[in-house]
Amino acid sequence: MTVHFIGAGPGAPDLLTLRARDLIARCPVCLYAGSLVPEQVLQHAPKDAEIIDTAPLHLDQIVEIMVDRVAKGQEVARVHSGDPSLYGAIAEQIRRLETLGIAYDITPGVSAYAAAAAELGQELTLPHVSQSIILTRCAMKSTPMPNQEDLVTFGKSGATLVIHLAIRNMKQIVEDLSPLYGDDCPVVVAYRVGWPDQAFIRGRLSDIRAKVREAKITRTALIFVGQVMDPQGFEDSKLYDEGHRHICRYDTKR
Repeated sequence: MTVHFIGAGPGAPDLLTLRARDLIARCPVCLYAGSLVPEQVLQHAPKDAEIIDTAPLHLDQIVEIMVDRVAKGQEVARVHSGDPSLYGAIAEQIRRLETLGIAYDITPGVSAYAAAAAELGQELTLPHVSQSIILTRCAMKSTPMPNQEDLVTFGKSGATLVIHLAIRNMKQIVEDLSPLYGDDCPVVVAYRVGWPDQAFIRGRLSDIRAKVREAKITRTALIFVGQVMDPQGFEDSKLYDEGHRHICRYDTKR
């Protein structure tokens, strides 16, 4: 029997992959974090499935349920929001399963930052504007940031920043990044992407903190910082340039 770690995407039920849908549909046990995964994602579960909200449980309790159900010969769907490889806290679950000799696999999901870009109708890598995206978070009450993984270090690159789990740290974000990106740098706060009440707040480093405070957003939000969020007059890429020749393009002038 196997524990399936499944990325459920950012919230919209139709952003599940086919593999994720099919795994949920065949597992008699489904564990999901109700604070991050909407119940609609579980509509594919068997009618008689045991569905457990793990939001109020700690790690050992969650693993205990997995171990017990696998011992009973049941496959387990462990449903995570977004893509489980990014801030999914699956590593510590996997470590315990490996110690116990329990099989597992991982099904990727649509990340919230990609879903947000789609909803905003824009590309995050534009020629001569930004060709790099840094996914990061801030050190607050949770795990401290290791090495030199801080906003100032990342901000010196000028890359587009996508900051997770940090909406309550807007003051520090603005203070750290304004000297590097400029007060006029575009910022987008994406709230509960893929949920019915999703919202996007556009601003600049100079005013985004006030806009977030006015909207009373305190959780479940991504913060995008960089010129790519409001590009002006960017150049076309070389990918489809008429003069760019590559092995897959026929020479139409022949």
